Amino acid sequence: MTTTIEPADYATDVRVPYETLLSLATAVLADRGMPEGRAGTAAEALLYGDLAGMRSHGLANLTRLYLPLLDEKRADPTAEFEILADRGAAVLVDARQSLGLWAASEAMDLAVARSAEYGIGMISVRNGTHFGCAGHHTARAVAKNAIGILASNCGGQRIARPPGGRYAMLGTNPLSIAAPAGPGLPSFNLDMSTTAVPTGKVREAARAGRPIPEGWLQDAEGAPVTDPAALDRGEGFPMWLGGRPETGAYKGYGLALLVEVLAALVPGAGLGPSPEAFTGNGGPTGRDDNIGFLAIAVSPGALRPEQEFLGDAGGLFRSLLECPPVSAGSPVGYPGRREAAYEEEARANGVPVSKGLYAELTAVAHEIGADIPTEAGA
Repeated sequence: MTTTIEPADYATDVRVPYETLLSLATAVLADRGMPEGRAGTAAEALLYGDLAGMRSHGLANLTRLYLPLLDEKRADPTAEFEILADRGAAVLVDARQSLGLWAASEAMDLAVARSAEYGIGMISVRNGTHFGCAGHHTARAVAKNAIGILASNCGGQRIARPPGGRYAMLGTNPLSIAAPAGPGLPSFNLDMSTTAVPTGKVREAARAGRPIPEGWLQDAEGAPVTDPAALDRGEGFPMWLGGRPETGAYKGYGLALLVEVLAALVPGAGLGPSPEAFTGNGGPTGRDDNIGFLAIAVSPGALRPEQEFLGDAGGLFRSLLECPPVSAGSPVGYPGRREAAYEEEARANGVPVSKGLYAELTAVAHEIGADIPTEAGA
């Protein structure tokens, strides 16, 4: 399967080999004290955003998010999981502020191991930190022919308001589910925020100096906001999946609360809705420390013949692809198919990196004495 990246997306970008970027990101994280193997796992999670076409969650966050987390001691590069309760299929873990890019993969791997024995494994985590694209971690379950589910709250960070509310009470509360799609097909991988878009996409637009469409942010009175910089000024609030209350905002809001309950209330992590939210003028409060997340794996092969399950999965997802489209130029797909095409193209031709980010990465490489990223084909 191949795809063509639209020139409007990447025409001015630098193409850098994936392995070059992976080596650099690994070296940068190791320079901050992460053991090399752990740094490699975290770097893979970080680069997934760039490979899958979700650049707002990729390497752009290395210097903006993850290095500050480590430098400010809000994330511990060497912390190990502490198991607080172990009931076989269900485990409660204190991540002890380990870097989420690594910790979420560890939690998913543990969930998969338990699901192989019990049919299902549930790892409930407190004291987590930001873990990047949830879809990268759920894909680890698919590699074992299991189904992966990952959901996370935003700790004490509050940037989104309940419908009709004056105060910000919740974060974007992302979730992902990934499953095998059968032989020869890219896996199903739904990776979404419960707000209309993740904040990373808003900030990406702000860095590029372009407006955002109506429906992403609203002001304190509920009017549309198209200036992406309003988010970090505290003047723009993320809208829920579904848009306004009359068009289904309660669905996104309800999903955000579902994530808050399962991912944070259950393990005892930081909660968004709390009296601390009622401060100031209703703008954003708190920050994303003590994040809670939930990793679940389901192993159908522990419950029925694995090949039978995979065959049925192939029938399900191939039937979707065979659905006649309304427009001949827009075939029917499913979540994960587009991302797999982007990844194949980027691995073959180099990962697209904006010129600004390329300059950033070059500066970081100089800082730690690592090799400077080279363009693909150079």
